[in-house]
Amino acid sequence: MNNAAKDQVWVVGVTGASGVRYALRLLQVLPSLVREVHVVFSEAALRVLHDEEGVGISPSALSAEKLLGIEAPNVTFYNPRDIGARVASGSMLTTGMVVIPCSMATLGAIAHGIPTHLVHRAADVAMKENRPLILVPRETPLSPIHLENMLKLSKYGVRIVPAMPA
Repeated sequence: MNNAAKDQVWVVGVTGASGVRYALRLLQVLPSLVREVHVVFSEAALRVLHDEEGVGISPSALSAEKLLGIEAPNVTFYNPRDIGARVASGSMLTTGMVVIPCSMATLGAIAHGIPTHLVHRAADVAMKENRPLILVPRETPLSPIHLENMLKLSKYGVRIVPAMPA
């Protein structure tokens, strides 16, 4: 691993789309590769976490140890309602953000600049600060509105990386 990666600070947003396992896997690997990871689960993501993985946990109880069974002192979790959290400010220097999985509601909110919770706000900050933003949508079939929102964000430099399991 190169030393530049060890200096990186990433924000990870997890939303209510099916496929929370993708986020869990990223959170297992990423902390060992970068300096800091800042994580926000939306309330809908916590519901999907319960439904898909059998993990029932409140935003205030989230930790790497409770969620993943690992100690990761470089991982910080935030309440999705805390719009004043560090990740909601451009003054917090980050390398970028990934939203995995990204619901179409979140994708639409980001595309139209309507931040209703901390995942949306942190993504908005990444865009306005010209930092990498990667969205991993998990929806099919896609409606024309979904496709228009993806195209709009792509034109702004957002990377759209649909999860496509084999």
